[in-house]
Amino acid sequence: MKSIKLILILTVVVTFAFSCKNNKSPEVKTVEVEKTVAKQLDPNATYAKAEFSIDGMTCQIGCAATIQKKISKMDGVKSATVSFDKKLAMVEYDEAKVTPQSLKEAVVNVADVYKVSNMKTVNDFSKE
Repeated sequence: MKSIKLILILTVVVTFAFSCKNNKSPEVKTVEVEKTVAKQLDPNATYAKAEFSIDGMTCQIGCAATIQKKISKMDGVKSATVSFDKKLAMVEYDEAKVTPQSLKEAVVNVADVYKVSNMKTVNDFSKE
């Protein structure tokens, strides 16, 4: 009986001893990260400033920020600010690449509920 216990204990100890010596090297994975390329502005371009009202926005983050991001990504747009409180967008753009109509289309393409009105070209953005 003692020998069976001794063999059983010895088998358990040997099993644990050899099963824990699993020396696998860690797997190395290479992940490619997409780098955002800074927007190149043409130093010789003629920039215009436009202001327009946007109706249909219901919140700052979901509506105004989304519209601002969409306009900012347009080729030829130098800067874009959309104010939810004022329901106003202020955009500085390259006249050769962007038109007031393309700005309007960009806003309307975000969602059908947005309506652009009072589109005007200004020398300076309003402070109100």
